[in-house]
Amino acid sequence: MKKICFLAIFSIFLLSCKNDKKSTTNFTTGTKEITLEEIWDGTFSPERMNALNSMNGDFYSLLNTDKKTKSTTVDKYSYETLEKVATIVNSTDLKEIDRFSSYEFNNDETKLLLGTDFKKVYRHSSKGKFFVYDITSKQVTLIGEDIQEPTFSPDSKKVAYTKNNDLFIKNLVNGKVTRVTSDGKVNSIINGTTDWVYEEEFAFVRAFRWNKNSNYIAFLRFDETNVHEFSMDITGNSLYPSQQVFKYPKAGEKNAKVSLHLFNINTNSTKKLSVGEYEYIPRIQWTNDANTLCVTTLNRHQNDLSLYFVNAQNGTSKVILNEKDDAYVDIQDNLTFLEDNSFIWTSEKDGYNHIYHYDANGNLKNQVTKGDWEVTNYYGFNNENNQVYYQSVENGSINRGVYSIGLDGKNKKILSNEVGQNTASFSKNMHYFINTHSTSEIPPIYSLYNGEGEMLKVIKDNANLKEQLSEYKMSPKEFSTINVNGNDLNMWMIKPANFDENKKYPMLMFQYSGPGSQQVANRWNGSNDYWHNMLAQQGMIVVCVDGRGTGLKGRDFKKVTQKELGKYEVEDQIAAAKQLAERNYIDKNNIGIWGWSYGGFMSTNCILKGNDIFTTAIAVAPVTSWRFYDTVYTERYMQTPQENESGYDDNSPINYADKLKGNYLLVHGSGDDNVHVQNTMRMVNALVEANKQFDLFVYPDRTHGIYKGKNTRLHLFTKMTNYIQENLNVNKDKPTEIKG
Repeated sequence: MKKICFLAIFSIFLLSCKNDKKSTTNFTTGTKEITLEEIWDGTFSPERMNALNSMNGDFYSLLNTDKKTKSTTVDKYSYETLEKVATIVNSTDLKEIDRFSSYEFNNDETKLLLGTDFKKVYRHSSKGKFFVYDITSKQVTLIGEDIQEPTFSPDSKKVAYTKNNDLFIKNLVNGKVTRVTSDGKVNSIINGTTDWVYEEEFAFVRAFRWNKNSNYIAFLRFDETNVHEFSMDITGNSLYPSQQVFKYPKAGEKNAKVSLHLFNINTNSTKKLSVGEYEYIPRIQWTNDANTLCVTTLNRHQNDLSLYFVNAQNGTSKVILNEKDDAYVDIQDNLTFLEDNSFIWTSEKDGYNHIYHYDANGNLKNQVTKGDWEVTNYYGFNNENNQVYYQSVENGSINRGVYSIGLDGKNKKILSNEVGQNTASFSKNMHYFINTHSTSEIPPIYSLYNGEGEMLKVIKDNANLKEQLSEYKMSPKEFSTINVNGNDLNMWMIKPANFDENKKYPMLMFQYSGPGSQQVANRWNGSNDYWHNMLAQQGMIVVCVDGRGTGLKGRDFKKVTQKELGKYEVEDQIAAAKQLAERNYIDKNNIGIWGWSYGGFMSTNCILKGNDIFTTAIAVAPVTSWRFYDTVYTERYMQTPQENESGYDDNSPINYADKLKGNYLLVHGSGDDNVHVQNTMRMVNALVEANKQFDLFVYPDRTHGIYKGKNTRLHLFTKMTNYIQENLNVNKDKPTEIKG
């Protein structure tokens, strides 16, 4: 997620970054003040590359929109030259579609699925109108309206999709539609897509998979009948409000019953598959053997994971891999089957997340990566040279680098810059990748590399943004560590540009602190960073500390908070605040903290349990009791309330409302389907009963992100800015002089 070099110097950096991977730039400041309007109208937004789709061979495609005509195209580009070589489809040539906003190729890239008219379901899901476009004949075929997750069969002869909670298959040869299931019902039975909690916490929507021979579809069925409903009033613009009602399993309550099924295309029959005892099926994936399905199961505590191989022909299953952890086992998307059906898997079983290679029977062949550092992304495997490509933090937990390594764990090589954030988008054949590099002082640079790590060309460098920001008064993030409660914690600090160590400044702490998260990272600015810098220039010091429970420093550091969410994280923020308050230039009587979601849970706890150091807190969309949150996320870290009553209650701010002494602003969206406004209302009740004064603002119908509608984010951050200025004694011209 910052700033000034003359453009010529910046260009020299771009040319030299291939060879000098430790290059840095100076950071200077201008005189203009950052405004909230500029932060939220996109003034500081960097240029980004459209999400590219890697194609067969050395090509990729992009979805482009003509700003004047609003027409959309799918265009084909060469990795080697980055030049457009063809327009595959243009919406102006289609009578059936005015414009489309999504596309997906079939395997041999002779057809496209084009989507339009999307309607939101939940945060990551939507339904829309979809067509198949034949690239050669230019024929357009309607698949359906208000459908979800349409997917080509590998042989390109069919498309499977869901509608109204049922699974369907359309034959593209004869137009016949086969209805695979017929019991789908809203808030009752779901076939082929996931329920709310799977979508939110296991991060997938499409719950059906074709096998490689296109003769089987495996799918999940969710029976939500016994899951409690949650309802929210939607104010809208009508005379009477409407209600959004959906199934939401809260901690300790009943989940949907999930079962695994297999549809045989040839016999038009479905059978239920057995994979032992489980609570969740968070992943299903076919192996390279067309008759072998791989199924991931978890127990309710999520500390016992099994990979099953299921024989599609006879329905038998066997455990191929089992992982257990005293706390929990993370779900990931790195499972990759190689040509011999051996597989790559990532695990933190040695204390850090690393890459492992197993044979087709689940026997460990090799631990590919090793060290006291974390693999943060697995990019793929090149079977031409037996190289594995990945991202890690082995150059420091605040940095990310792109690496290659042999499947045998030898010949490791860094392919990107060593410092800052590096994220790769590889071609299908792993011959090329587009690297996105940034630091806190360098905006995103998009560059083309070959698979050996040679930078071939800079695509976008955001030099204009860099030059634009040179006019503004800004300060760098100063990265360091702070030893708190026996641990070296990552920290950044932003000071005013005219910082004077002989004066005292109020301090605002920002954090999120959720399990495995990271806020202290050497990356380019997000909106919050510009806001923090704006506050700094008004006479404040802004600090962020990643305490225990956050990520990328090993299993033990992350999982120490198990069964005690809000204990050690809060202790670390309070102790860090007290330690920083001892610095000569910090005004110990004016220290605030803010956060959103988990960060709001934290900031609320901090002003209550740390009322001797924090004088002001802002909590946006906070959890106030983990009893109100969903089963999958909460029980992963806390087990159930029935099993861990003290863990839930001893760290719930609701139970400490009487400790409030300072200024507290509580903000929530009434349409938040994730962290329900119930959390805030229960906190309000506790504060009222304790006769504690506080400030409350509710954004009608806004969801967890509080962003929909004109000026919503601007309004929110204006309110928070005013609150901080009023309550932390911010004076940008005259910080308190140190006496004595």
